[in-house]
Amino acid sequence: MAGPVLAAPHIEGRTVEGKPFRLASLKGKVVLVLYWSTGCAVCRDKMPELRTNYEGWAGKPFELVAVATDKRMQDVVDYERIISRTVPTKQQFVQLWVGDSSYRDNLGAHAQLPAGYLIDKSGKIVERYVGRIPPEAWDRIADLL
Repeated sequence: MAGPVLAAPHIEGRTVEGKPFRLASLKGKVVLVLYWSTGCAVCRDKMPELRTNYEGWAGKPFELVAVATDKRMQDVVDYERIISRTVPTKQQFVQLWVGDSSYRDNLGAHAQLPAGYLIDKSGKIVERYVGRIPPEAWDRIADLL
Protein backbone atom coordinates (compact mmCIF):
# COMPACT_ATOMS: atom_id res chain seq x y z
CA MET A 1 0.00 0.00 0.00
CA ALA A 2 1.45 3.36 -0.97
CA GLY A 3 0.21 6.75 -0.01
CA PRO A 4 1.48 10.29 0.42
CA VAL A 5 2.85 11.34 3.79
CA LEU A 6 3.53 15.00 4.42
CA ALA A 7 5.83 15.07 7.45
CA ALA A 8 9.44 15.99 6.79
CA PRO A 9 11.34 12.98 8.09
CA HIS A 10 14.04 13.32 10.70
CA ILE A 11 16.37 10.40 11.42
CA GLU A 12 19.72 10.55 13.17
CA GLY A 13 21.96 8.28 15.16
CA ARG A 14 24.97 6.04 14.71
CA THR A 15 25.31 3.35 12.08
CA VAL A 16 25.91 -0.20 13.29
CA GLU A 17 29.59 0.51 12.50
CA GLY A 18 29.46 3.46 14.93
CA LYS A 19 29.58 6.28 12.36
CA PRO A 20 27.36 9.33 12.92
CA PHE A 21 24.36 9.55 10.58
CA ARG A 22 21.82 12.26 9.79
CA LEU A 23 19.12 11.79 7.15
CA ALA A 24 19.31 15.53 6.42
CA SER A 25 22.86 14.98 5.08
CA LEU A 26 21.34 13.01 2.18
CA LYS A 27 19.35 15.97 0.81
CA GLY A 28 19.81 16.01 -2.96
CA LYS A 29 19.46 12.22 -3.12
CA VAL A 30 16.44 9.97 -3.43
CA VAL A 31 16.31 7.88 -0.25
CA LEU A 32 14.46 4.69 0.60
CA VAL A 33 14.22 4.26 4.37
CA LEU A 34 13.32 0.72 5.35
CA TYR A 35 12.29 -0.32 8.87
CA TRP A 36 12.90 -4.03 9.34
CA SER A 37 13.87 -6.74 11.81
CA THR A 38 16.13 -9.78 11.62
CA GLY A 39 13.16 -11.76 13.01
CA CYS A 40 10.91 -10.74 10.08
CA ALA A 41 10.99 -13.44 7.38
CA VAL A 42 9.54 -11.10 4.73
CA CYS A 43 12.21 -8.51 5.56
CA ARG A 44 15.05 -11.00 5.25
CA ASP A 45 13.52 -12.40 2.05
CA LYS A 46 13.53 -8.94 0.42
CA MET A 47 17.14 -8.07 1.31
CA PRO A 48 18.73 -9.63 -1.83
CA GLU A 49 16.36 -7.60 -4.05
CA LEU A 50 17.14 -4.43 -2.10
CA ARG A 51 20.88 -5.06 -2.34
CA THR A 52 20.73 -5.77 -6.09
CA ASN A 53 18.75 -2.59 -6.78
CA TYR A 54 21.06 -0.57 -4.52
CA GLU A 55 24.08 -1.81 -6.46
CA GLY A 56 22.29 -1.09 -9.75
CA TRP A 57 21.98 2.58 -8.81
CA ALA A 58 25.61 2.99 -7.76
CA GLY A 59 26.81 6.39 -8.92
CA LYS A 60 23.26 7.79 -8.98
CA PRO A 61 21.86 10.14 -6.31
CA PHE A 62 20.22 7.28 -4.39
CA GLU A 63 20.69 5.92 -0.87
CA LEU A 64 19.12 3.05 0.99
CA VAL A 65 18.88 3.40 4.77
CA ALA A 66 17.85 0.33 6.76
CA VAL A 67 16.65 0.81 10.33
CA ALA A 68 16.66 -2.38 12.36
CA THR A 69 13.90 -2.54 14.97
CA ASP A 70 15.26 -5.62 16.78
CA LYS A 71 15.08 -5.61 20.58
CA ARG A 72 18.71 -6.72 20.87
CA MET A 73 21.62 -5.07 19.10
CA GLN A 74 23.40 -8.45 19.16
CA ASP A 75 20.83 -9.85 16.69
CA VAL A 76 21.63 -7.03 14.24
CA VAL A 77 25.38 -7.44 14.77
CA ASP A 78 25.18 -11.20 14.19
CA TYR A 79 23.16 -10.67 11.00
CA GLU A 80 25.56 -8.00 9.73
CA ARG A 81 28.56 -10.23 10.48
CA ILE A 82 27.10 -12.93 8.21
CA ILE A 83 26.14 -10.41 5.51
CA SER A 84 29.58 -8.78 5.49
CA ARG A 85 31.14 -12.15 4.61
CA THR A 86 28.70 -13.00 1.83
CA VAL A 87 27.56 -9.71 0.30
CA PRO A 88 29.87 -7.54 -1.83
CA THR A 89 30.75 -4.15 -0.32
CA LYS A 90 28.99 -2.38 -3.22
CA GLN A 91 25.72 -3.96 -2.02
CA GLN A 92 26.09 -2.86 1.62
CA PHE A 93 24.06 0.16 2.69
CA VAL A 94 23.56 2.34 5.75
CA GLN A 95 22.22 0.36 8.71
CA LEU A 96 20.93 1.90 11.96
CA TRP A 97 19.44 0.34 15.10
CA VAL A 98 16.48 1.98 16.88
CA GLY A 99 17.77 0.84 20.28
CA ASP A 100 20.99 2.86 20.07
CA SER A 101 21.04 5.68 22.63
CA SER A 102 21.78 8.22 19.87
CA TYR A 103 18.90 7.10 17.61
CA ARG A 104 16.06 9.58 17.01
CA ASP A 105 13.30 9.74 14.42
CA ASN A 106 9.92 11.39 13.98
CA LEU A 107 8.28 8.58 12.00
CA GLY A 108 6.88 6.69 14.98
CA ALA A 109 6.41 2.98 15.63
CA HIS A 110 5.58 0.56 12.84
CA ALA A 111 2.86 -2.02 13.44
CA GLN A 112 3.87 -4.06 10.40
CA LEU A 113 7.32 -4.75 8.98
CA PRO A 114 8.83 -4.07 6.61
CA ALA A 115 7.78 -0.45 6.48
CA GLY A 116 9.30 1.92 3.97
CA TYR A 117 9.41 5.60 3.17
CA LEU A 118 10.44 7.01 -0.18
CA ILE A 119 12.00 10.45 0.17
CA ASP A 120 12.61 12.76 -2.77
CA LYS A 121 15.70 14.90 -3.39
CA SER A 122 14.17 17.83 -1.50
CA GLY A 123 13.88 15.69 1.65
CA LYS A 124 10.09 15.17 1.58
CA ILE A 125 8.33 11.82 1.93
CA VAL A 126 6.52 11.07 -1.32
CA GLU A 127 5.35 7.49 -0.62
CA ARG A 128 4.94 5.13 2.29
CA TYR A 129 4.99 1.35 2.01
CA VAL A 130 3.61 -1.15 4.51
CA GLY A 131 4.66 -4.75 4.03
CA ARG A 132 6.69 -5.79 1.00
CA ILE A 133 8.17 -2.98 -1.06
CA PRO A 134 6.06 -3.20 -4.27
CA PRO A 135 7.80 -3.55 -7.66
CA GLU A 136 6.34 -0.18 -8.71
CA ALA A 137 8.44 1.47 -5.99
CA TRP A 138 11.59 0.83 -8.05
CA ASP A 139 9.98 2.56 -11.05
CA ARG A 140 9.03 5.48 -8.83
CA ILE A 141 12.62 5.72 -7.55
CA ALA A 142 13.88 5.71 -11.14
CA ASP A 143 11.45 8.53 -11.98
CA LEU A 144 12.68 10.60 -9.02
CA LEU A 145 16.34 10.14 -9.93
